[in-house]
Amino acid sequence: MKPIFVQLQCAPGKTYEVADEIYRKEIVSEMYSTSGDYDLMLKIYLSEDQDIGKFINDNIATVPGINRSLTTLTFNAF
Repeated sequence: MKPIFVQLQCAPGKTYEVADEIYRKEIVSEMYSTSGDYDLMLKIYLSEDQDIGKFINDNIATVPGINRSLTTLTFNAF
């Protein structure tokens, strides 16, 4: 498994709704509130053969209230 960090920019006033929806999907190991242009940072563990872009498109980008998502960091190991 490898950790992937994804930043989300939420629509104004939608940060809590987006966070709640992502939490209910049970796909993240950690979620952080951020400042600046992006509202949330997610830490997700994917298997080595999982496609990052497909996972984000299928599980995160479809959440209502997200304006943009950006995969920021990927690591093979800590």
